[in-house]
Amino acid sequence: MTVAMEQQKKLHFELTNVGMRAQATAAGMVQLCRELHRAGILDNDALERIKSAIADDIDIGAPRSVSCVEYRRDVKARLDRLFTGEEKIGSAEGLAFPPSAPGDQASL
Repeated sequence: MTVAMEQQKKLHFELTNVGMRAQATAAGMVQLCRELHRAGILDNDALERIKSAIADDIDIGAPRSVSCVEYRRDVKARLDRLFTGEEKIGSAEGLAFPPSAPGDQASL
C-alpha cells in the first residue's frame, strides 16, 4: 500500500470519528467549492483535485461486491454532476449503487 493511500485512510477514519460524513457537511462543502470556482478562486485543476480526494475517500469504503473500476467511475460521474449543479444532493437511498453482476471483479 502506498504512503498516499495510508494517509488517505488515516484521514478517512479521522473525519469519520468527528462526524464529517454528514450530508449537511458535504452539501456545504460542495456549495463552497461551486462558489469559489465561480468567483475564479478555484481553477478547474483544483476542483478536480478536490473531487479526486473525495473519490479516494469514498473508495476506501467501497462495497466488496462492486467492481472497483466501475464503482470509481460512477463515483466520479456523480461528483462531476454534483459540482456542476446538474444533480442535487439528496437522500442516501437515491445514491445507492446497484449490486454487481456475477463475475465482476470485487474490490480489494
